[in-house]
Amino acid sequence: MTLNWGHKLAFVYIAFIMFMFFLVYKSTKSDFQLVTKDYYKEELAYQQVIDGTNRANELSTYLSIEQVKGKIIIQLPVEMKGKNTEGEIWFYCINNNKNDQRIKLLVNEEGTQVIEAGILNPANYKVKINWKADNLNYYSEKLFSIK
Repeated sequence: MTLNWGHKLAFVYIAFIMFMFFLVYKSTKSDFQLVTKDYYKEELAYQQVIDGTNRANELSTYLSIEQVKGKIIIQLPVEMKGKNTEGEIWFYCINNNKNDQRIKLLVNEEGTQVIEAGILNPANYKVKINWKADNLNYYSEKLFSIK
């Protein structure tokens, strides 16, 4: 049996249809994660993030995060020493929202908070810290890897 142009065209259509079914199958198996479920609500309050970031950048030192011997040490800027601060630390896992953790900011008199690294899974995180001191909001983001 020889293949004429009609048979070849039929094979092309069948291959195209099979490829489309494959793409639909793969797309239904993909996991799409949103940054947050209340995206629009948070977008409306984003001006507070901008103002807090500008305030934090105006301080003489920046917020620092480091991992030392199974502990994560968060150091607020020098101006926050001795001040009554309250806030939240959000360990936002970039590739898996199941690793996300929100922790209350509880710093000592030196402006330091120590967190056990064992409560977080090893991954790359964007650490988002917002805090309030002297009725002013501050905000800072840092990329951080837990090993």
